[in-house]
Amino acid sequence: MIQLRRVGPDQFKAALDTVLAIYTVAMRPPSDQLAGRMAIMRNHATYPHFVCMLAEASEQENQIVGFAYGFHGAPGQWWHDVVRGALQDRAGPRASEEWFGDALEIAEIHVHPDHQGKGIGRRMIHAICEGRPERVAVLSTHDAPTAARHLYRDIGFVDLMTEFVFPGGYENYVIAGTKLPLP
Repeated sequence: MIQLRRVGPDQFKAALDTVLAIYTVAMRPPSDQLAGRMAIMRNHATYPHFVCMLAEASEQENQIVGFAYGFHGAPGQWWHDVVRGALQDRAGPRASEEWFGDALEIAEIHVHPDHQGKGIGRRMIHAICEGRPERVAVLSTHDAPTAARHLYRDIGFVDLMTEFVFPGGYENYVIAGTKLPLP
C-alpha cells in the first residue's frame, strides 16, 4: 500500500538523496546536471509556504517511491520571474497577474517508474493543493503527449503557454495552471 506523508523543509532536505534518485530514474537527465538539480531542490525548500508530499510503500519499510512539492511563487524566484514575464509578453499583464499574482508553484512531481500508473501522482497533486490559500496552481511539463500532461489536463490544468523554451534550454515546455481548490 502507498501512503502519503506531508513533510516540511527539514525532512525534505534529509530525504534529498532518495528524492534525487527518484527524479533521476523518472526523468533520466544527463548525469552532469544532477548536482545542480540537488542544489535547486535544496533551495526550493527555503521558499515561502513550502509543501511536500512523499509517497511511501508501507510494505517496503516506508520506502519513498514518489514525491511532489511546491511553494508560494514570488518575485525573485527564477522560475516565477521567467515564466511570469513570458506570459506577460504573450498574453498581457492581466493574464500574468491572474496566474502569477497568487500562485502555488508546483515545482516537482515524480513517481518511480515501478510505481507509475497507479494514481500516486494524482493523489500527491491533490494533497499538496488541499487547503492552500493561493487562488491558482501552476506548473511546467514537457510539451508533448506524455502521461504527465494527460494527468494534469485530467485534473483540470489548462495550457497557459505552449512551445515555451526556458532560457539556456532547448526543449519545449507547456506552462499550465488551474484554479484552486481542485475539483
